[in-house]
Amino acid sequence: MNFWEYNNMQIIDGKKIRNEILEQLKEKVETLPFQPIFCDIVVGDDPVSHSYVKIKEKTAESIGIKFRKIEFANSATTEDIIEEINNLNNVPYMCGIIVQLPLPSHIETEKVLDTINPSLDVDCLGQVASENFYNNQNEMGYPTALACAHLIDEVCKELKDKKVVIVGQGRLVGKPVAHLLRSRGLDVSIINSKTENKKEIIERSDVVISGVGRGKFITRDMVKSGAIIIDAGTSEENGSIVGDVDFKDMSDIDGFITPSPGGVGPVTVAMLLENVLKVAKNKK
Repeated sequence: MNFWEYNNMQIIDGKKIRNEILEQLKEKVETLPFQPIFCDIVVGDDPVSHSYVKIKEKTAESIGIKFRKIEFANSATTEDIIEEINNLNNVPYMCGIIVQLPLPSHIETEKVLDTINPSLDVDCLGQVASENFYNNQNEMGYPTALACAHLIDEVCKELKDKKVVIVGQGRLVGKPVAHLLRSRGLDVSIINSKTENKKEIIERSDVVISGVGRGKFITRDMVKSGAIIIDAGTSEENGSIVGDVDFKDMSDIDGFITPSPGGVGPVTVAMLLENVLKVAKNKK
């Protein structure tokens, strides 16, 4: 089972689900006639960004994908990064390029992301890859959005009669998750800062997905018993990472919930590497 109990909650074990996905990916990587390369570009010395890169490096190498980290000083220019990406686009067996965000304020982020060859844009953040995703013309998808959908499927395979609410319509979570689930014909509502009756909408929903990055924003009185709660938001509180959902406050929901950390994050990395494998298969 990919769940563990906490009072009356069923906790969705993102790490265990990630490990199952990685085991399948490793078997598929081993069948390739070449070793795929995955590259992460990081600018500056932010310890959180470097920590995330290290996790991706360790995970990629654990399944046989060669990892390359390209580091730039904070003083790097947009042109410096673009030149490097143009070189990486032409590396044989390159199967994925991402840029660790956020970039320093002086860097033209969109210009940098659009330089990545769309066929190697495994984060789907460049304009072409993003448009292909929303036009259902891209095998790959936004990793965090794919992770949210995968976690929901672990809990409930049949969502047709369920009401789904997405809190936040950000680029990485809210908007792409809404597209994925609506593509399945599901009843999806989106809550943003201008939405009225937020609490009432959440209370009526069977599935709650949050990605606003506001610590403990969703409390027990906002969700109904038996709900599925996917917490994809993170923020810092007293030096610790917390999710959008007040986890301890949910002890009697008698439903399913992802912890933060340990829920959406690990599965997101697995989905990212699944995108890398898709690129590799096309090269094959």
